[in-house]
Amino acid sequence: MAKGVKAAVIGSVFAVMVGGAGYGTYNIVSALSGDGGGTSGVAAERKSGPPGEDEVKETTAGFFAAWEKGEAAEAASYTNNDAAAEQLLTAFGDDAHITDVKITPGAAKGATVPYTVKAKVAYGGKSKPLSYRSELKVVRGLTTGRALVDWQPAVVHPELRRDDTLVTETSASPPIEAVGRDGSELTKEKYPSLGPVLDALRDKYGKEAGGTPGIELVIRHAGESAPDTPLLTLAEGKPGKLTTTISPGAQAAAERAVKRFAQSSVVAVKPSSGEVLAVANNRTDGFNAAFQGGAAPGSTMKIITAAMLIDNGVTSMNGPAPCPASAVWQGQTFKNLTGMDPDENATLANSFMRSCNTAFIKLVDEKPLTDASLAQEAERHFGLGQDNWKTGISSFDGSVPEVGGPDRAAGAIGQGQVQMSPLNMASVTATAITGAFRQPYLVSPELDGRQLAQAEGLKASTAAQLKQMMRLTATQGTAQEAMRGLGGDIGAKTGSAEVDGNAKSNSWFTGFRGDIAAAAMTEQGGHGGDAAGPIVAAVLRTGG
Repeated sequence: MAKGVKAAVIGSVFAVMVGGAGYGTYNIVSALSGDGGGTSGVAAERKSGPPGEDEVKETTAGFFAAWEKGEAAEAASYTNNDAAAEQLLTAFGDDAHITDVKITPGAAKGATVPYTVKAKVAYGGKSKPLSYRSELKVVRGLTTGRALVDWQPAVVHPELRRDDTLVTETSASPPIEAVGRDGSELTKEKYPSLGPVLDALRDKYGKEAGGTPGIELVIRHAGESAPDTPLLTLAEGKPGKLTTTISPGAQAAAERAVKRFAQSSVVAVKPSSGEVLAVANNRTDGFNAAFQGGAAPGSTMKIITAAMLIDNGVTSMNGPAPCPASAVWQGQTFKNLTGMDPDENATLANSFMRSCNTAFIKLVDEKPLTDASLAQEAERHFGLGQDNWKTGISSFDGSVPEVGGPDRAAGAIGQGQVQMSPLNMASVTATAITGAFRQPYLVSPELDGRQLAQAEGLKASTAAQLKQMMRLTATQGTAQEAMRGLGGDIGAKTGSAEVDGNAKSNSWFTGFRGDIAAAAMTEQGGHGGDAAGPIVAAVLRTGG
């Protein structure tokens, strides 16, 4: 019975810590189970403080020696999470079929040790050399005081993340030669942030494109929807040709633009068709946040809220939308950005282009609006929140739930429970300026016969007003600086969304120029025009 109680306690600690601590939870679990254990756990006087130079050298030497010999349990005993380490190191040999391992450490920088791994991958009568670089850190065990390798999956390979593993086998999906709308090839070498997108396209369309599988070493990610990431090809398959909607010019601009800001994502679409022209991410986790991310969109949501106000007869572009210094909704006080002058005589166009929060908060209480009105506007007219988009790869379709209380008001300005991705907001802009909802897609539905999502779209008069208000925002309002220098028919909307625990708000921006609409989000990027704005403007400048 005592053993069962201990297991329950360990499980509880892990459940509490995993959400906020990430890989750091390994130290907590290991502390309860003895910081690694194994054959190297010889009883000794408990030490404290950072590991010394000799300890770092001794620990890494033991770890590398056992890893080279394929002794997974022994190697794992030199880490602070022997269970997780043994599982992945076992897969390194048994599932990935990696042999003849030789590890060469570099010069240590304190407790951090870089190293080069050279090995051979052999499977199905085929073999190839494998070489890569990684690094590890040696830490002091929390309970034993031993010097231990701080376990992360990246210790085994730098591209591995939590719950990933390595597998060598006949490919689950044939390779593809993905090409853009102009017929030129799209590769992750030329367009690095397209890597996850190309992997996802291969996973779904490898067979439809007519290819034949080869033999590969891949990273297998947790979850059925996550495609494998190829690392090494032992035997070439025959790639099938897959035509996408990507514009190489727009994609190149998007790649350059997101590099300027960490944790940034951008999507560009063609409003007249829904074709995705560019998708780029600059993230440390490899997540395609441009398509799959969900976050509060801030004041870019005011495009949908303004449409709701117009469609329900509450006001119009030139109708009243007073902008007081503050507004109270069911006990919660909302304010505007610092420095915004109140204007009790403001029109909707004026409050929209200045991004006045209080104007929208005051108006969402007007009849005939209800708790369901914003959700209905988003679903019926903008095609959001119904989980039915079929873009060609996995995507988040936006979420605008029916809510009451303070969240009803917060939702009107893109906070509360509203969640969007850059893909969603690019589509919102496309719908706003054309009046028609055209579901975004990366691969033509004619390839696999899938049915694209449908929505009513907007009345011509509503779309005309939204487009004009976005034009004013780009030329006279909060988006003016970011859009400066862009010619032609342009429009935009800025947004910033506060996130609990973050020092700065997320930066959102969506805009159009001619027949291209784009939206971007940068985590902790500040106001909409600070980070997301320049990204969108750079993509719009290409003209698609």
